[in-house]
Amino acid sequence: MASAPGDYTGQSAGEDSRTPLRDFLRTETGSAAVLVAAALAALVWANTAPAAYASFWQTHLSVRIGALGPSLPLRAWVNSGLMTLFFFVIGLEARREFDMGELRDRRRLALPLAAGISGMLVPVAVYLAINAGRTSAHGWGAAMSTDTAFALGMLAVVGRRMPSGLRVFILTITVVDDFLALVVIAFVYSGRVSRPALLVAVGVFAVILLVRGLGVRRGVVYALLALAAWGALLTSGVDPVVIGLAMGLLTYAYPAARADLEHATGLFRRFREQPTPELERSVRAGLASALSPNDRLQGMYHPWTSYVVVPLFALANTGIPLSADQLGRAFTSPVTLGILLAFVLGKPVGIAGATGLAHVLGRGRVRLPIGWGAVAAGGTLAGVGFTVSLLIATLAFHGTRLEDAKVGILSAVIGSFLTSRLVTGIVAALPHRARQRALLGNAETIIDLAVPVDPDRDHVRGPRHAPVTVVEYGDYECPYCGQAEPIVRELLGGFGDVRYVWRHLPLTDVHVHAQAAAEAAEAAEAAAVQGRYWEMHDLLLSHQGALRLDHLRGYAADIGLDVGRFERDVRSHRGVPRVAEDVESADLSAVAGTPTFFVNGRRHHGAYDIGSLSAAVRAARERAAVMAR
Repeated sequence: MASAPGDYTGQSAGEDSRTPLRDFLRTETGSAAVLVAAALAALVWANTAPAAYASFWQTHLSVRIGALGPSLPLRAWVNSGLMTLFFFVIGLEARREFDMGELRDRRRLALPLAAGISGMLVPVAVYLAINAGRTSAHGWGAAMSTDTAFALGMLAVVGRRMPSGLRVFILTITVVDDFLALVVIAFVYSGRVSRPALLVAVGVFAVILLVRGLGVRRGVVYALLALAAWGALLTSGVDPVVIGLAMGLLTYAYPAARADLEHATGLFRRFREQPTPELERSVRAGLASALSPNDRLQGMYHPWTSYVVVPLFALANTGIPLSADQLGRAFTSPVTLGILLAFVLGKPVGIAGATGLAHVLGRGRVRLPIGWGAVAAGGTLAGVGFTVSLLIATLAFHGTRLEDAKVGILSAVIGSFLTSRLVTGIVAALPHRARQRALLGNAETIIDLAVPVDPDRDHVRGPRHAPVTVVEYGDYECPYCGQAEPIVRELLGGFGDVRYVWRHLPLTDVHVHAQAAAEAAEAAEAAAVQGRYWEMHDLLLSHQGALRLDHLRGYAADIGLDVGRFERDVRSHRGVPRVAEDVESADLSAVAGTPTFFVNGRRHHGAYDIGSLSAAVRAARERAAVMAR
């Protein structure tokens, strides 16, 4: 089988999909629990053995080559070293969204950009209003940045009935959020800048751009150059995490092409025939080149940043002594109150206000990707600030003010959770029709299916004018298409207003009989014209291990076709043009593996079990109903 990001080849019907966005969301959501555990461990450690906690993270670690190399406390290695990987992953995801995600339609960039900027400016204004005239006003940067892991983790808990678009909405906002926060770190919270070292860092980055322009694909080259830029930035006084985001933004994302996958298959066959070290290296290189650098690097680093780097950061930075006196002082401190109110009040107002304003000023050209209820829930969920806020707090404060800032950040997590519970509860209490409009809105979704369904051309099961259309690109010899077939039948049996379309994508590089089977189903005289297409379709999928011509002849006899005519049509390849049209439409829609499903024109990013497909159909039906009204 051949597969690509976003396709389902190689998975069982019950498995989750492995699309980049779904992997990102799943990793961030799952890591929220690890992050909470690390923060609690830091609090326990700092309150049971405060001296040991402080001395451990102040331990110096030197990495030197001769007389050169940094010597930093362990906390600084985490904050300025390992966190560079965190921002690298953020940059990768931002680039993926621009190249393949929701933001590939540049018209959709204005709204999350406005919401992201306003969602930072309003909290900063709240913080500055509370800290006006005080030296603590310098810490305004700690009151603006959303934590993606916590926000998506809380969404999984409080937003089970929220539309899937809310996750994407939060993610795009946090990408803007993290990018601007990094700019603030670089220009506001960096130390005294050494111009020669900064010029060296800029020069190294220029070399990185040159190497990229020359088409160099060896990761070790970029890793060494990025490490050199990191060291120069560290020496310059600019926080070196900047290079992480920059490197991520430079990394291309694109779907795997079927030609690349077929090339990889050919390399593997050569290796199967001659298992030599040279061919083994060729196979590995061919497999790697079929995926974009962005996909490979996210798969490599994202689990580490989510499950190791960010929890380690929490362990190093959230340990503060908690006592009645200390908490009493903190909650009268303008630093604590400024951060708490900035996140719990400022974030929702900033995001919802900017979203509404962009919609109004756009005069209908800028449509909300989700309904107002979901936007409000997204605003409250974005009110959880942790990772970047703690990082800026450690740069802006020290002593009791740093402790007050940490109390404010931790309190904002609880406050955001409670307000999100309240908003989602209110939306859930609305009447059904009002609730669907509040959740879904009226924005048109991006259509991934390049060639629309034509009932006069496509093979359709179900009502001709159904509000929901499920399209499957399949291969009669693909075992996973066979596993999906009973799921499709159950889906059609459970929904009376769904039509199903099969389009051919025979993967001839791995399935030698797939093309012949597709042509047998399509031969005009053999099946379709005689009104027996679906009977032949069902037989082919139920006998995937027996698709030779003699088998096909037997299936034709079983459904009452003229066997002689059927055999002549198959031998003359009369079905080739129709199959070729389907394959071309698959290429236009960037489909590389089977089975791949589309629901109302949107690629189904999920497993093809009955639960996932039913949820996708219900969501599409509800959106169609809202749009119709």
